Amino acid sequence: MSKKRQSDAIDLTRGSSDIENPSLSQPSHSLARASQSSQPHGSQTHESSQARDSWIVTQNLDDENEIIDLSQDAVNEGHGWVCIGAIECKIVGVRFYNGYASVNEQVLVKRENNPYDSNAIRINNLQGTQIGHLPRILASKMAPYMDSRSIVVEGIISGEKEAYDCPILLRLFSPGEPIARANLEARLKADRVPLKTQNQVAPKKLKQPVVPPKKYQAEPELTMEDLIRTAQVVRPRDIKELAETWAAGEDKLSLMPMAEQPENLRAILLPYQRQGLAWMLEKEKPILPDARSTNVCQLWKRDPARPRSFINLASGYSTVEEPKLARGGILADDMGLGKTLQMISVILEGAPGTTLIVAPLSVMSNWAQQMERHVKPEHALKVLTFHGSITKSKMWTRQEFSRYDVVITTYGMVGTEYSAAPSQKVPRAHGLFSMSWTRIVLDEGHQIRNPATRSAVAATSMLAKNKWVLTGTPIVNTIKDLYSMLKFLGITGGLEKLELFNQILTRPLSQGSPESDILLQTVMRTFCLRRKKHMKFVDLKLPELTERIHRITFRKDEKEKYAALKSEATGLADRYAAGKIKGFSGYGQVLEVLLRLRQVCCHWKLTGTLVTDLMAILEKSGVLEINNESRQALQMLLQLSVDNREECAICLEDLHDPVITACKHIFGRECIERTIELQHKCPMCRAHLESKEVLVEPAVEIEEIEDPDIDVHSKSSKTEALMSILVASRRDPLSKVVIFSQWTSFLNIIQHQLDEAGHSYARIDGTMKPAVRDESMRALEQDPDCRILLASLSVCSVGLNLVAADTVILADSWWAPAIEDQAVDRVHRLGQTRPCTVWRLVMEESIEERVLDIQAEKRKLVGKAFQEKTKRGKKKLSRMGDIMKLLA
Repeated sequence: MSKKRQSDAIDLTRGSSDIENPSLSQPSHSLARASQSSQPHGSQTHESSQARDSWIVTQNLDDENEIIDLSQDAVNEGHGWVCIGAIECKIVGVRFYNGYASVNEQVLVKRENNPYDSNAIRINNLQGTQIGHLPRILASKMAPYMDSRSIVVEGIISGEKEAYDCPILLRLFSPGEPIARANLEARLKADRVPLKTQNQVAPKKLKQPVVPPKKYQAEPELTMEDLIRTAQVVRPRDIKELAETWAAGEDKLSLMPMAEQPENLRAILLPYQRQGLAWMLEKEKPILPDARSTNVCQLWKRDPARPRSFINLASGYSTVEEPKLARGGILADDMGLGKTLQMISVILEGAPGTTLIVAPLSVMSNWAQQMERHVKPEHALKVLTFHGSITKSKMWTRQEFSRYDVVITTYGMVGTEYSAAPSQKVPRAHGLFSMSWTRIVLDEGHQIRNPATRSAVAATSMLAKNKWVLTGTPIVNTIKDLYSMLKFLGITGGLEKLELFNQILTRPLSQGSPESDILLQTVMRTFCLRRKKHMKFVDLKLPELTERIHRITFRKDEKEKYAALKSEATGLADRYAAGKIKGFSGYGQVLEVLLRLRQVCCHWKLTGTLVTDLMAILEKSGVLEINNESRQALQMLLQLSVDNREECAICLEDLHDPVITACKHIFGRECIERTIELQHKCPMCRAHLESKEVLVEPAVEIEEIEDPDIDVHSKSSKTEALMSILVASRRDPLSKVVIFSQWTSFLNIIQHQLDEAGHSYARIDGTMKPAVRDESMRALEQDPDCRILLASLSVCSVGLNLVAADTVILADSWWAPAIEDQAVDRVHRLGQTRPCTVWRLVMEESIEERVLDIQAEKRKLVGKAFQEKTKRGKKKLSRMGDIMKLLA
């Protein structure tokens, strides 16, 4: 720390103590003058932006003070968080700092590692420049709550900045669970935190659809008509569409202007595809409103009081500099509507230069094939597939890449190149980060929905004039999925910062704020184009899709086994929640019995005990020594978390490339590796983690661990019902069926029953090499005797065309309905000529019906995403609440 900064800090601490009871003033609604010294958004360095976004201990490159962002960003402020009151106070020490914010502008409230005040809380503007500190006495009261993540604090400037201080309004949020909230409010009152409470309406609970049970006893000779009469017809995606109010209406979409048919394109674009092309070309040339305009562009408008200034409608940020606009957007058409073809048209018609396409490995080759197929030969694009041995054939530089019209690579390649030198500035001397691309296209762009993953960080770090996200599922689970994509696109004005994104959108949306709803609609209409297969003007003429829930009754012996397991699960969960069983052994037992409860619905033979005998090893305190025995125990615990859809304890998203530490905590690989590199401590227990060598991977493919004792020849009520559907479907000589399951061991049981019945089939799962998968695909498409495909749900939800089939059987339910929807859309898509049917097999009065409830809620929430999550450090307790709901 420099001498000047030291003296400033000393003066600041003295000044803070002088203002013990700052006078409270009512917020002013006049707009302050925009600072002439304000820097435009996007001017900060990439490194400092990353540092501010990190949830862990990080170094602010614009300041010698080390910021401990105790991760208001990482706390999930979604559904379940409510405002418990507000504090009117003043920012002090403002004379020592250059930060400026206008009245009504959102600001960032950060914990600071200050050598003169361990409780220091600083206030930054949207650029990350410090404005000042909270008064010392107030900070000493609030710091412990922020450190423990018991509260989340919002800040908004409520008055003009004076010489020595600046009025600020602080809003405090806490989890909405009544008991926890009451305890927190009592503690705040006892600590004399000057909180002005307010009557806050709890988040509205969406009513779950009540589905009347229908009794069904599987019989081998039922006709398809019999099966249809006993099944419940559902339209689950209609529930989802009730929440998609942020998209432009069908009428408006149908009236969008069309581009001309590209001359160099061999394929003839359909009208809606020409509309998409026109929209995309426009998004690559955004224009700020002029001085006399009242228009809004990407939430920026001219300040009516000062026409030379710009104000952001989301954050209230005001600047005299022209803000940087994002170029590009999100093309979120339904799968099968031709997103690839529209993007190829943009490459042909848009700004010349080199386009980088980042795609999953399984669909990478499709891009080159589509360009060769759809572009006229005389105007063929020069394409480089940057993967495998070619990446090492020579030193690839900007000049080398510039010789191609299109470079195609994978998310893995982008992540690997970035991780090789994460601190190195961009552009680099060579590799994918050596140039500023004309455009970057992320195919299946929802893969970056978790902003903490290596792929997301790497993709966002790349330089490009235009950036595009192609995805049929722009929001899979939460509104945070959208945040990551907006940050990649380069949105400015505040929403590019997760803390403010939560402050402006996530929390207000969870509480039903109409203003935030309008804001979300505006954001989506600005950056996202979404057309659906059923829209009349799209006119794909797809055959009808019927989705049915096929409820099945347990046999008496199965019912007894299920009841016994449920009783065990409820008892374990109660004892764990009450603290009567503790540690990883206790929680592991709960996870195991919950998994077995789900599996017994498919086949009771799946419920062998895999983990119990190894739990004693996990009870050893501290960091385990990694040997064969402890590795197996850790892998078993990891597998249970994967099978039960646990989340990464750092980013609170679905486990991505899951690993478990020697101290028995489970994370996504990118999150924990980044943490180990920076601080060498487990963020859960603070145990020392020397290197990545303490991480243990799953034993086998993460879908599940096989139990060698499973009797694949035995039958269950569900397999008998499934076979009845197959028998009925075979009466149509042209019908083909895809059977999806999340468990390969259940596919094994089904496979043996198909063998016994003499059915010809093919299979695709994650253990197969690409060549074997391709052979299975060809068999389904070309062999008239191959009428059935057994498919792993997680593997087959992306990148496959299964229009050879017309019937889908979902043998068990996935927590996230978007994954199931994608799997179904592999069958019901452009090119399908036959009516399609989806059968969801559900055991009556079981946990599977509770999973359907979860799916229904997620479909309702997908557009606004107020999904309940948990805060780090309380994850297991809140997770137990979710488990108890499943066991109700």
